[in-house]
Amino acid sequence: MRVLIVEDEVKMASLIRRGMREEGLAADVADTGENALWMAGSTAYDAIVLDVMLPGIDGFETCRRLRSDGVWAPVLMLTARDGIEDRIAGLDGGADDYLTKPFSFAELLARLRALTRRGATHRPTVLSAGTLRLDPATRRAWRGDDEIALSTKEFALLEVFMRRPGEVLSRFTLLEHAWDYEYENRSNVVDVYVRYLREKVDRPFGERSIETVRGAGYRLRA
Repeated sequence: MRVLIVEDEVKMASLIRRGMREEGLAADVADTGENALWMAGSTAYDAIVLDVMLPGIDGFETCRRLRSDGVWAPVLMLTARDGIEDRIAGLDGGADDYLTKPFSFAELLARLRALTRRGATHRPTVLSAGTLRLDPATRRAWRGDDEIALSTKEFALLEVFMRRPGEVLSRFTLLEHAWDYEYENRSNVVDVYVRYLREKVDRPFGERSIETVRGAGYRLRA
């Protein structure tokens, strides 16, 4: 999962990003609403954590502009204000959920997982494709009854595949959802990690579920 954190308080933004990365999520930070608009417009984020109190345009207006620009990633708004009017303004502006500061980081993650399960498409709690299963909440994966040990980045990449079974995903798309802006060496990292995944989720079980689509990218067989 790749998340955009929109927060102008440097300490708070750093804490949230560090916590997310420790959980295997890719996270970018925007310190203003204006920066959030161009970043969300150029990157397909899985979710957006949006603070209400921002310099320049506030979180409410940022959310409204995101929706008017056709950005439909789930938005979780953060605020130090607990007024009903603020919640209504945020939700009516296109936000999907609301969390008041101070908050539990575990609850923040749980709310993000819940948000990414919503939408027009079916998004079960445990993702599955054939005998392959993946639980984003517990960070566990299985082939049949056998649990598979994955690194945080292997898990992130597999989650991208599992959310789009049967689709041909380009290397760029995989990078967009499993790595963030601070990763520089992008030359062949996708190919390397696809090879790692095959060695763990396919080869020991005699499977070939992660297919190479020549000239296009990779596909996880549905």
